[in-house]
Amino acid sequence: MSFETRARHPLPQGQAVACEPIIRLAGIAKTYKTGEVEVHALVDVDLTVETIEMVAIMGPSGSGKSTLMNLLGCLDQPTKGSYLFEGREVATLQKRDLSALRLSAFGFVFQGFQLIARTSALDNVALPLVYADVPVAERRARAKEALGRVGLAGREDHTSAQLSGGQQQRVAIARALVNRPRLILADEPTGALDTRTSMEVLGLVQSLHKGGITVVMVTHEPDIAAYADRLVVVRDGRIQSDKKQVPHDAAADLAAMPEQAA
Repeated sequence: MSFETRARHPLPQGQAVACEPIIRLAGIAKTYKTGEVEVHALVDVDLTVETIEMVAIMGPSGSGKSTLMNLLGCLDQPTKGSYLFEGREVATLQKRDLSALRLSAFGFVFQGFQLIARTSALDNVALPLVYADVPVAERRARAKEALGRVGLAGREDHTSAQLSGGQQQRVAIARALVNRPRLILADEPTGALDTRTSMEVLGLVQSLHKGGITVVMVTHEPDIAAYADRLVVVRDGRIQSDKKQVPHDAAADLAAMPEQAA
């Protein structure tokens, strides 16, 4: 089955090709050229992510973690190496097939929310389904369902200006969920949020992971990376370390926080 066909008929949430990791990178390199200068953003990266893992990718600015996230999300292609997604090679796919794969399998969450101003939460969430040619009635129903999953039932008609930062990030997460992805890629999802709201968002992401979605989260903050099952540290375009860890429980940490003053 082609990626284009799978975009129209995606696998059920959390389901992947049997016995295959959802992600397998081998010998991945990414080189950018600026005039005569070559910048090696990634060098000989090997990485495997199992289905329904929650992985944090951490590193300082310029380490290559954002380049790695773009490659994982098929927003960019490697200079060399192999990228298998659910057992299928995607490193050499054409733009049309990459677009179909993104629509069928991935949900993206960004630090800056990336919502359309003066547009309702419902329409923001439904946007990926517009690109997937889903009929209007179905996409509105699925957008409403996704907003309910992130605790925003009743806020469908609110615009970004009428929502707090945490609520805007919930809308962004609902948008990532609306195409029923197998993988969520979250780039600094708490970077623009205060501590309490960050815990609320992390708790939501952990609950989605426990519900059967693989999560890969980029962060430069060790405190945020501590909520993942596994920590991958990137430095100078290479994977410096890769280890399992016992994740913190965001819901429990939120419950232990003192109440905010009225």
